[in-house]
Amino acid sequence: MDVTVVVGAGSIGQAIARRVSYDRHVLLADLKQDAADEAAQVLERAGYRTSATTVNVSDRGAVQALVRQATALGDVKALIQAAGVSPSQAPVAAILKVDLFGTAMLLEEFGQVIAPGGCGIVISSQSGYRLPALTAEEDAELATAPADALLDLPVVRAVAVTLTPYQLSKRCNSLRVRGEAVKWGARGARMNAISPGIIVTPLAHDELNGERAAFYRNMLAQSPAGHAGTPDEVAALAALIMGPEGGYISGSDFLIDGGVAASWYYGPLRPQPQ
Repeated sequence: MDVTVVVGAGSIGQAIARRVSYDRHVLLADLKQDAADEAAQVLERAGYRTSATTVNVSDRGAVQALVRQATALGDVKALIQAAGVSPSQAPVAAILKVDLFGTAMLLEEFGQVIAPGGCGIVISSQSGYRLPALTAEEDAELATAPADALLDLPVVRAVAVTLTPYQLSKRCNSLRVRGEAVKWGARGARMNAISPGIIVTPLAHDELNGERAAFYRNMLAQSPAGHAGTPDEVAALAALIMGPEGGYISGSDFLIDGGVAASWYYGPLRPQPQ
């Protein structure tokens, strides 16, 4: 049986799995077993065949164990990487280890087993689009350096506190799919990313009511769309990219943020000169 692997069993990962996993076994992996179990139960009650397990995406051994579990179930036809931590959840070191290194390493490992005709999708973030431009050399390093070398790159070691490590990690995610698309293509598979804005999930609910609530609510109010997105809207885009109609799409990142980035650069959200 063909297999969809979902890493990060939250709302977005589940929504995408529903769209792309017809007649497949869905393996849901999360840092917490109860979160994976809950997601698996929801999908199983909707008619999907599921399994649930744990994985720490910053631990190569754990990811390799997940790969073995997935390939034992069948041919891996889809990887949905929806795991990550935000600045409100974790310190700088953890953000870089999980969002930057973890994603790159996950793509390396699954890139060795993805089946012909398969497709991977990374859920990144609009935050990567708010990071100032990097040099061509820095872009190339983030796209192609071995995952184990990423945290020692000068551009990574230079990041400070605030949002910069998160923005850099998400920029790396966007660049990483370009480098990995070449390798996945050699196996007849594709790799892409989606960079959502504020999507209505439990995390977004916390952020919209937390210490930075005013910042996020203003971001939504000043965006062209004027509101947050939903997991199903992200999943609809993912289904297009990962399905047969997206067969010519690989190595790309798709921004779905209600126009927040547009407003950040050219509208009322544009930072004012100091």
